[in-house]
Amino acid sequence: MFTIGDFARYGRVSARMLRHYDAIGLLHPDRTDPATGYRFYGAAQLSRLNRVIALKDLGFTLQQVQAILDEQVGPEELRGMLRLRRAELEEAMRAAGVRLAQVEARLRSIESEGRMSTNDVVVKQVPAVRVAELSGTAASYEPEHITPVIKPLYERLFTLLDGTDVRPSGPGIAYYEDAPAGGGAVVVHAGVTVSAPVGPLGGTGITVVELPAFEAATVVHRGSMDGVLPTAQALARWIDANGYRSRGYAREINLECPEDQDQWVTELQEPVTGA
Repeated sequence: MFTIGDFARYGRVSARMLRHYDAIGLLHPDRTDPATGYRFYGAAQLSRLNRVIALKDLGFTLQQVQAILDEQVGPEELRGMLRLRRAELEEAMRAAGVRLAQVEARLRSIESEGRMSTNDVVVKQVPAVRVAELSGTAASYEPEHITPVIKPLYERLFTLLDGTDVRPSGPGIAYYEDAPAGGGAVVVHAGVTVSAPVGPLGGTGITVVELPAFEAATVVHRGSMDGVLPTAQALARWIDANGYRSRGYAREINLECPEDQDQWVTELQEPVTGA
């Protein structure tokens, strides 16, 4: 038999935690001295303690852990709970990866301040272009809000286009505008260049629009759009330093979009008025 202190040490938990497990009925001591109240545990109970800690580390509540260990949860239901937890952890990892990319982009932006070559920026007349598009609303213009909106829009756009006789004739084009409701929200337009009449595209929900020509300060960004911040801020500094004035959000022209997003090539086209 082990004292509560020894059992806690072997189980790599605190004595306070063992007292809590006892109080809620999750893990009772093998024997409690009626005179002193001291708790004693058997070696075989380490197995239950290990299962408790393992299930708790998977994210289950203590109530769920107790139900599992007391066999109130069948194998199929347990598999479902584990699959759900796996999905939650995968989503947390994805979100953490996005956040890490944004932090790295912010660091690169700080490190690159004042070091962008003016030869990288080109001011040019962007011609009018016709695109088939779907749109949605993002809470803000920050990448963490744009990405979850624009990615499914593009997936749906290309799926729907496959069911029509309209085929892309050029690159994807994303553009943005302030949402009517305000509050920093933006309307996200996910489009692709097409040769088709302007207007609704059948019953697909896709709309073909013609984007007007405009003068733009342009720069090429290489890599995932989650890391576009340094490029966008460098473009903004160039516009200011060269006497131009921005007239709105930059368009994003998807020049190359391989499976590996770190290999993407995207041109930013920010509308400007002359110097």
